[in-house]
Amino acid sequence: MNVSKAEIIISAVSQAQYPQDDLPEIVLLGRSNVGKSSFINTLIRRKALARTSSQPGKTQTMNFYRINEQFYFVDMPGYGYAKVSKKEREKWGMMIEEYLRERKNIVQIFLLIDSRHEPSEDDRLMYDWLCYYGLNPVVIATKSDKISKNDAKKALKKIRNTLSAKQEQEVILFSAETLLGKEEAWKCIEEKL
Repeated sequence: MNVSKAEIIISAVSQAQYPQDDLPEIVLLGRSNVGKSSFINTLIRRKALARTSSQPGKTQTMNFYRINEQFYFVDMPGYGYAKVSKKEREKWGMMIEEYLRERKNIVQIFLLIDSRHEPSEDDRLMYDWLCYYGLNPVVIATKSDKISKNDAKKALKKIRNTLSAKQEQEVILFSAETLLGKEEAWKCIEEKL
């Protein structure tokens, strides 16, 4: 897809703030610092629409980015970041759960997992929760440029096994540096629009 227009519309913390224009929404979930902002910036070929940070836990709101007036990327707060208070994590969890269960505009969910590590307990819980509610995500294995090709194959197998993913479950190796997986991710999006 050729992206000619991309803009942040709102950083929301409640339903009252969600966009009301009924455009389809592509949701990005993952642990803090897994590369959700880099994923967005890579797909739309911009350096800094979605702010990246080396400091985990920076995204604390649901950020709605309108793309080509056609759909939204919705960047969710990262889960699993220990330095945020338990009360704050619970608040984020309720906000995310409410959005995922009640929002009718969701057409695709990407669950981003760092390819360098085995999926965490939080990753497994999120994957199982999404599947339980029929929100079958596409798994994006980020930061694949930081591992060898041989290790990349092992990482895909480890992700599938750890998540107990079915064979038809889509798992895409992705790199914001080399653009590996960019076309596959766009294909997943375009099929849903």
